[in-house]
Amino acid sequence: MTGNVLTAFRPTVRRLGALPGWTTIRGRMAIVLAVPTCLLLALIGLGVADRAADWSAARETEAHVGVLLRAQELVREVQRERGLTNGLLGGEKGYRDDVVAQRGRTDEARDGLRAALDEEGGALPGAALRALRAADAPLTALTATRGDVDAGTADRAATLRAYTKAVTALIDAESAGAPDGDRRIAQGVQALQALARATEAVALERGSLNGVFAAGRFRSGEYLDFTEVRATRVAALAQFRQLAGADQESALDDAFGTAAARRVAGYEERAGRGADGSRLSVAPARWWSDMTSLVDELHQVQRAVGDDVRARADEAGSAATRQLGGFLALGVLILGVAVALAVFSARSITRPLGVLADEADVVAGSRLPEAVRRIQQADPDAPPLPEPERPRPAGGAREISRLAAALRNVEDAAVGLAAQQAVLRRTSTESLASLGRRNQSLLNRQLGLITTLESQELDPDALAELFELDHLATRMRRNAESLLVLAGEESPARSWKGTVAVTDVVRSAVAEVEQYQRVAAVDVQQCGVRGHCVAELSHLLAELVENALMFSPPKQPVEVHGWRDGAEYCLAVVDRGIGMTPERMAESNAVLSGGGDSLHTAPTRFLGHHVVGALAARLGAHVELRPTPGTGVTAYVAVPAALIQQPTSTAAVGG
Repeated sequence: MTGNVLTAFRPTVRRLGALPGWTTIRGRMAIVLAVPTCLLLALIGLGVADRAADWSAARETEAHVGVLLRAQELVREVQRERGLTNGLLGGEKGYRDDVVAQRGRTDEARDGLRAALDEEGGALPGAALRALRAADAPLTALTATRGDVDAGTADRAATLRAYTKAVTALIDAESAGAPDGDRRIAQGVQALQALARATEAVALERGSLNGVFAAGRFRSGEYLDFTEVRATRVAALAQFRQLAGADQESALDDAFGTAAARRVAGYEERAGRGADGSRLSVAPARWWSDMTSLVDELHQVQRAVGDDVRARADEAGSAATRQLGGFLALGVLILGVAVALAVFSARSITRPLGVLADEADVVAGSRLPEAVRRIQQADPDAPPLPEPERPRPAGGAREISRLAAALRNVEDAAVGLAAQQAVLRRTSTESLASLGRRNQSLLNRQLGLITTLESQELDPDALAELFELDHLATRMRRNAESLLVLAGEESPARSWKGTVAVTDVVRSAVAEVEQYQRVAAVDVQQCGVRGHCVAELSHLLAELVENALMFSPPKQPVEVHGWRDGAEYCLAVVDRGIGMTPERMAESNAVLSGGGDSLHTAPTRFLGHHVVGALAARLGAHVELRPTPGTGVTAYVAVPAALIQQPTSTAAVGG
């Protein structure tokens, strides 16, 4: 199971490593902080969405209540027109002018509701908007009813039902799309709707009894309608009292406690005694006036309840707006804090690391090489020089301090190792120099003895062997001198007074190589070389000729050319051997000019190039390898003008 978990974890790690910012500390800090930040922002987003929904619901409720109040204004006007029209049809002809005037107010209220729907329709719930627009159809049908009333062909009961249908459609439309978010707002809207149904029952009673009182008695079925309306009013008022607050219930009691309401109650008692069809002696105008006062009082209570609901909706919207702003501000604050933490954390890590990186560059680029150079150039017998004061990096985390200490330990270890290497190099150099001097001293004594034997020997065969032994010792002496050159020591002087012919210098160099028979001096122009540099120039040529013989076929000759080039004199050692690659030739030329690989790291077979480079530096000569046309390598030696002159005398070159 563990293997399966690790197998599933590896692709995740690879995906993290493939993220654009994962390769930097800043990117990693940003990614690490982005995860909890995104989660917090997601939670805040849920809160913002919830508060936005509350704000939208509050705005919908506010717009809905505003339209409901407009609709109730229309209901009020239709109710008045219904009551006046019913009284007119009951026989009260004095209502004619009132009916005409009321129709105008009804149409004006209808136009106001339509305008409100067009203006506030976008903020209303869809169900409420559709129901209110559908309620316009029964209102449109009232046009025909009005025509029948004006023509005198209208039935009072049918006309009452037509107006009641229009009012009921408006009241039912008010109930559609009621808000269900805030409990207090929803309860207030329900109380408003219950009061609207109670007011409709009172207004319907006003209209129906207006016709009854105008006719003087109940007709068939009208008393039953009267009792049903009374029951509807009682039920609606009971529901309102359950939903309304104390202030709203008190306002309702005040509405039913007026003198007009008390007179209405007396009229209703008289109407209750007319169930048997007996004559009712109630003046329709007084009934209409007192009942209209009650209906107006109830409409005032409705408006107060509607204003209270709108105030609650506005308060809820304001609270939702404040909470929405708070959530947004919190989101911005969290995002800002996360960004600040990411920047601060990244900078607290990257700044010390940058300082350490700069210090490491300084150590590698200047301080460590300077310390090594100082150690190598210091007098071994002198007391050690004090270490220069090193700057301490600015304080940081414990891990950064450990990294700085580790870097200092690395620097100290490198300096210590450099000191050890300097001691080893100095020891090896001194050993090479001592060995070279001893060999040179012994070889000089050997060459002197061989020269004495050669002068005393008469046997040709023995003399040839002595000459061979002399040549071998001469080569050994060159190797001993090479040790001194590599050790940076001056070899014991083998100098000549005056000048020496360059041809003698070439012969001396050829005499110090093994296969001297393969070397041919071709076209060497006469020139004099100052005696103090003859030994070193001969040694330099011998090393170049030795390399040419070593890397050319056994039967292929090596040629030496010499010519004057302005104030300088040039020598060329030409072989037609295996040649060199451009890369290897560039490395060799770097060594011959004094650069390239260190002597202590160079391959043994290329030590001759280091000897030539050291001798060329002493003489101030320039040595360069170039490809020979065809195949092979040509070594060019440019002897400076300070070392040559036209020969005036010739001295023998010692063997």
